Amino acid sequence: MEGVVRLAHGSGGVETSQILEALVFSRLEERLKRVEGGVGIDFPDDAAAIPIGDGRYLVVTIDSYTVNPPFFPGGDIGVLAASGSINDVLMMGGRPIAMLDAIVVEEGFPMEDLRRIVDSMLRVLREEGVALIGGDFKVMPKGQLDKIAIATVGIGVAERPIVDRPKPGDRIIVSGFLGDHGAVILARQMGIAEEGAGGGLTSDVRPLTKLMIPLVEKYGERVHAARDPTRGGLAMVLNDWAKASGTVIVVEEAAVPIRPQVAAYANMLGIDPLALASEGAAVLAVDPDVADDVVEHMRRLGFGNAAAIGEVKEAEKYRGYVLLKTLVGGLRILEAPRGDLVPRIC
Repeated sequence: MEGVVRLAHGSGGVETSQILEALVFSRLEERLKRVEGGVGIDFPDDAAAIPIGDGRYLVVTIDSYTVNPPFFPGGDIGVLAASGSINDVLMMGGRPIAMLDAIVVEEGFPMEDLRRIVDSMLRVLREEGVALIGGDFKVMPKGQLDKIAIATVGIGVAERPIVDRPKPGDRIIVSGFLGDHGAVILARQMGIAEEGAGGGLTSDVRPLTKLMIPLVEKYGERVHAARDPTRGGLAMVLNDWAKASGTVIVVEEAAVPIRPQVAAYANMLGIDPLALASEGAAVLAVDPDVADDVVEHMRRLGFGNAAAIGEVKEAEKYRGYVLLKTLVGGLRILEAPRGDLVPRIC
């Protein structure tokens, strides 16, 4: 590994995978990648699971948030930090119970903005019944930090952790429109939309408790993988799954729910909308026998744009690839995103 750290290394795409492999994954023995009997970076995901007896697991996640701007149509960095850690616990099949936070603020940051951000975070925790059990607060000298950064630790309990292991035959299901958050941040960074007037776009940032807990309770082991498509979007999630499972995933472009304005912004700026982040959506790989019922159940839970968009297949050719059936009837490889598509998106 040579050179310097680039923005692309933090984008959640190929470069992020490469730097993590070089710095961490390749340098640890397998026994140190997880707690015995649990799940850790042996199956890289946004959370880990530690057995605690009685067949239950402690689910733990950590994340940091540096979104620019810190206020955007539909939310702010406070909502994002609370929702993001809650969702990472949920995607591993856990019920969120507690959170810790660490806030680092630049000297001179407006106190009213800080209060607004903290109020947003606390509101989410109150609504979700998640306890804030600890944290840290620090201030950096002016010019040594851009506004504010927040790190959070999410804690939950699972009866059975969801380990991302899609199986041949599984259907790929999304809970609704994708790319909304990425498009909003992209528009704000490009000066297209001002705060409070998103040009028809609003971030989808929200906790997914009301979706994931009922699904896990009803379908249990029939859900073989779950992820929220944040940095790198749907494209990165599916490429991770195809590579890890040694399968090929085939997706129908026409079935993927993307808002027209999201597609318009992305295409105008030369970005694949399938690589844009969502902060209030879920991607699942589920047993084909229950796939249609899962979609209908999602819609009954209030996720009216839930859709089955593809299938996991045995791979003789294209093992580890994602193939997209395009709107015009062709077939192309949906690659994992590269480069710094939208810096500081979450």
